[in-house]
Amino acid sequence: MAVGPTTRRRQLGADLRRLRERKGLTLEEAGALVGVSKATLSRYETKEGTVKWPAVDALCREYDASEQERKTLVELAKGAKIQGWWRSLADPIPESMNLMLTLEDEVVREDHYACMYVPGLLQTRAYAEAVHRASEMRCTEQEIAHMVDIRMKRQELLARDDAPHIWAVIDEAVVRRMVGGPEVMREQLRHLQVHAELPQVTIQILPFASGAHAAAVGSFVILGGPTPELDVAYVDIIGGGVFMEKPEELERYRLAFQYLSAQALDIETSAALLDTARREL
Repeated sequence: MAVGPTTRRRQLGADLRRLRERKGLTLEEAGALVGVSKATLSRYETKEGTVKWPAVDALCREYDASEQERKTLVELAKGAKIQGWWRSLADPIPESMNLMLTLEDEVVREDHYACMYVPGLLQTRAYAEAVHRASEMRCTEQEIAHMVDIRMKRQELLARDDAPHIWAVIDEAVVRRMVGGPEVMREQLRHLQVHAELPQVTIQILPFASGAHAAAVGSFVILGGPTPELDVAYVDIIGGGVFMEKPEELERYRLAFQYLSAQALDIETSAALLDTARREL
């Protein structure tokens, strides 16, 4: 995986905190040593905003970091300013999508539970247009086209040499819900069948027969970083979504996904259900 700016920034924050705690210093004590405020240092460690690499260099020296640790963190600080592909788009990206695009550009895996619509990375253009047209009722056709273009661009990460592994547990309601009409749904279900055959994609269907399950509250995705401490859970809500990265929050969603996968059909049976649903349209 090519390590991007957000991964660098989040790794930097985690490492700065680890080194400070190893040294036994409070935020206030450490900040005083290098001339930055407690609030600034807290922001550095909580992975928010930009970081000045000379401050990182000074902190590493005060923390008695090894030469290799210091060089690595300084490089992380310098690399955290690089911007992703979406920053160069002519039309602006909605604020709610900025962090999602940034994180997704750097993941090594994505664990999806979908109870309403097919996950965006696995949608056809026609299906995506129908979804946006239904959920963004006050948007113009031009705005909808822009959002769909972004979604299609996102899907290019599946073709990368270092493509992340996409594991999608899809509720049967998604397969049965008529989005865009029979022709659009047939194309979408066939699209899922084709992608399920890719080595980097796993698709399971959670059938109605499974009854009550571990994620009745709604769809979510766990964006997996290069290390578990960099994972983030994204939970869908109306108008955007909520990101969660506290250890206890992540553990709940990881456990929920494990239960969902266990309750879902196996890969072969899931593929058969997709084929049946497509033929019934």
